[in-house]
Amino acid sequence: RQRCILTRYRGSGVGLALCRRLLEEDGRIHLCIACRNTQKSEATRDIILATHPAAQVSTVEVDLGNLASVLRVARELRCRYRVSVPPPRRIPLSTLHLSPLCSSPRRFQRLDFVYLNAGIMPNPHVNFKALWNGLLTGRVLHMLTTAEGIMTQTDRLNGEGLQEVFATNLFGHFILVRQLESLLCGNEKPSRLIWTSSSNARESAFSLSDYQHAKGQESYSSSKYATDLTSVVLNRKFNKQGLYSSVVCPGLVMSNMTYRILPVFLWKLLMPIMWLIRFFAKTYTLTPSNGAEAHVWLFKQKPEYLDALVKYHSCCSGLGKSYVEPRKMDVDEETAEKFYEKLLELEKQALEKYSDLLD
Repeated sequence: RQRCILTRYRGSGVGLALCRRLLEEDGRIHLCIACRNTQKSEATRDIILATHPAAQVSTVEVDLGNLASVLRVARELRCRYRVSVPPPRRIPLSTLHLSPLCSSPRRFQRLDFVYLNAGIMPNPHVNFKALWNGLLTGRVLHMLTTAEGIMTQTDRLNGEGLQEVFATNLFGHFILVRQLESLLCGNEKPSRLIWTSSSNARESAFSLSDYQHAKGQESYSSSKYATDLTSVVLNRKFNKQGLYSSVVCPGLVMSNMTYRILPVFLWKLLMPIMWLIRFFAKTYTLTPSNGAEAHVWLFKQKPEYLDALVKYHSCCSGLGKSYVEPRKMDVDEETAEKFYEKLLELEKQALEKYSDLLD
């Protein structure tokens, strides 16, 4: 049976590497790639077809930081995948365009995998003083692998009154999952959610009273810890309906997000040092392909045997061999339940505001 996979693609980083590696694992899959605009969607599809000309690739447009956009794409996906009908005629994949609502000539009744990997880190700043203190106290390796205490961000409100990082990194994904339940639950075989979290996810950066992190400067860390909490509760709520959720960490990957932290030329100067650090810090995956290791590994696992309280880290040996390391998450399950209730309350407000976008 052909499996359908929905994933978010933003640039030439882990998202593209994931698509290519999934097609190498199973060339029969149907990839539905979510991008922010038509131009990016078509360019992404062309890049994938250039190396995998027989691949079945469709696209949708969505901005995960915009709730109206999320609700529109969820409605499109429900329409596109709800009904199973045979294709009217054979169409060359190279000429097939699938973005308009319900225009897909081939329909599927379910989604097998949803990779929830959109993320932003606006206006990142490095605290060099904290890094120096870490060097003096012997904590520098821990700080370099988790960014604890040395990375801050300047967040802002989006057009819908939500903190931008919270909305993009978590809440947009949450709304998408909730709106796609009919395609994810109650199927013959399990469906999977795979969230991209981070080793920077820390309980100390998260607060239930300020879960959007409006008052702090570690919005990225807070959003990723909130991601871990959400995944834990989704398993409790939906495992019996055949939906399983997992969390991965791609490690430190050279990507568009990374290049916003420091200038590109400085990263290139630091690259020999990072290759050396990798002998001691296995989460320095560096390349997008290595960063996608945990995502691809989970694609091959049976979800019933996975631990819902584990985060799966993409790792790399000093000699460049990639592998996956499971690590227990530092999450409080009672806090996770309370946070989930807050998400449901916020969801209710959002759906009331955009009732015209619901079926």
